[in-house]
Formats: sequence, structure tokens, C-alpha cells
Amino acid sequence: MLLEDRLVAIIEPVAEAAGFELVRVKITGGQTKTLQVMAERPDRTMNAGDCAKLSRALSPVLEEADPIEGAYNLEVSSPGIDRPLVKLKDFDDWQGWPAKLELNRLVEGRKRFKGVVAGVDDGKVAFDIEGEEDTALFPLEWIASAQLVLTEELIKQTMKADKEARQATGEDEMETSQ
Repeated sequence: MLLEDRLVAIIEPVAEAAGFELVRVKITGGQTKTLQVMAERPDRTMNAGDCAKLSRALSPVLEEADPIEGAYNLEVSSPGIDRPLVKLKDFDDWQGWPAKLELNRLVEGRKRFKGVVAGVDDGKVAFDIEGEEDTALFPLEWIASAQLVLTEELIKQTMKADKEARQATGEDEMETSQ
């Protein structure tokens, strides 16, 4: 089992118990590694307090499991507006939004594609490639990286969801009363 798969197995139940959905786990760095954990609330928001809460929940579990050899830094963050698309569920959830894909192999002489997420079809990522008529289907394991393209509409939707989340949790009132 790959290290990142082992980390997901450790981190995902902790994140879910804390009320978050795991977006991505990634190890970066050389001698001192960084364990990057991206997560979000079910409403697709994640603020600094949420990051701190998840970090506090993960630290003792990671300390006990000790899955990474040597020293490392834990970095908990939101996926950001131009979020990565990692799981089939992501491609289903973000259907209709512009995105960029990079494959781990050549397909018709290319690895990079820009277009619109068209969902999931028969367990494969459906993608409407810019300038092409037919929808392409890519097995998830062929996708090295994928992320949404930052657009004004995406920014507007993200800001609206964040505002609604703050209102639902009462965070707006706390900010204005300080």
C-alpha cells in the first residue's frame, strides 16, 4: 500500500468524525516533508477555524500512528476556489464547470486538456474537451492532476456559499459584533 493511501486510511475517519470531507492528502518536500491535508465541510466551505479544528483532531492520531518516517509538518487547508478534482465524486459534483486535466500518459498525442467537466460515465471521468465535439472518457487512474479553472462565476458561487455557511453557523454575527 502506498504511503498516501495509508495516510488517507488514517486521516479520513478522523476528518469525517470532525464533520469534514477529505479532498486530498499529499506529501511534498525533501528532507523535511509536508503532509498536506485538504478538506471541507459538507457545504464545500472551510475557514481558518475549521482548519485549526481538523489539525487538532489529526495531530494526536498521526503522532500515535507515526506513518511518516522522520520529521514533517502538517498543513491543513481548504481546497481553494480552483480546487483539485481527485475522486470520481468530485467530477460528478462539479459537472458543468471549466477544468484542466493532466494525464499520466499520452492520449492522441497530448497529456493536457482544457474543457468542461461532464460528470462520470460508467466509472470514467467524462470531459468535454475545448474545441472537440465528442465527450472524452478517461479512467480516473489516468488522471495525474485535475483542477477547476478560476472563473468569475466560480468565485461568485464560492463567495455565496461561504456567506451562507457563515450565516448558518452565526459567524457573521460574531464578526460584526467585534
